[in-house]
Amino acid sequence: MTIAAQLRAKLKIPVMAGPMFIASTADLVVAQCKAGIIGAMPALNPRSTDALDEDIARIRENVGDAPYAINLVAHHTNPRLEADLEIVLKHKVPIVVLALAANPDLVKQLQANGSLVFQDVIKNRHAQKCAEMGVDGIVAVGAGAGGHTGNLSPFALIEEIREWWDGLLILSGCIATGRAVLAAETLGADLAYIGSPFLASTEANTQDAFRQMIVDCAASDIVTTNCFTGVDANFLRPSLLEHGLDPENLHRAEGMAIDIADGGSNAKAWKEIWSAGHGIGAIKRSEPAGDYIARLIAQYEQARQMMCG
Repeated sequence: MTIAAQLRAKLKIPVMAGPMFIASTADLVVAQCKAGIIGAMPALNPRSTDALDEDIARIRENVGDAPYAINLVAHHTNPRLEADLEIVLKHKVPIVVLALAANPDLVKQLQANGSLVFQDVIKNRHAQKCAEMGVDGIVAVGAGAGGHTGNLSPFALIEEIREWWDGLLILSGCIATGRAVLAAETLGADLAYIGSPFLASTEANTQDAFRQMIVDCAASDIVTTNCFTGVDANFLRPSLLEHGLDPENLHRAEGMAIDIADGGSNAKAWKEIWSAGHGIGAIKRSEPAGDYIARLIAQYEQARQMMCG
């Protein structure tokens, strides 16, 4: 049985949650897993490596054999990478999503410990490099994704990767409804990657004002900039304006390298200036993650019936 088939058999809908910096919590991961999708959380979200240890232990205790994922930022500017990796290895986390750097030694170490290793990519050549390293799955991050984002249409990106890759492929970018999940499958994805809708979840570590902004805003309210971390990321225009920033004039100083320490070279990034993707126009309320996922499943089944009918 393929990895895709093994995972799909454990899910109510072919969806993996996107691990969202600061916002994703252990409680959110548990809710996601119990509702029938793959829950996910960045290793950097707990305040310390010890807290990460406690969170993963709590997730394991509550989700049983349901698959869940921890995101490791593999870039050399992540000061907690080695310590957090030891915790991930200790708990034999079933899925590890690597981001912002390709590290073949890290891939081999995680796989030898029993983890499936997925890698975020934004270009076809990145995907080819990751495939050469032997990753188990590729997360194709298209334009419109929340947080660190790509700049290619999901249609183009997934088509280029599927020309040569027959392994597990996950599509990210503007997916917020059951219809969009089915569309991702139709394009050739095995799973849809959903992040921004969970920003409005009651289990997320987001302020009430942030949740309300997700409900109130749409795709036209998203601004793409690399000025905070050196990598393109999508932010909510109203949160930029509230902090006195001009969305039309956000430029990174020339010569500044990628830096994700403390969320980026500007500590306000991600914490006070809020990130989201183009799919938020479909989010109409703040609610428990399980309620959103139940509606997602219903939409998905209805869309499948319409396609088959």
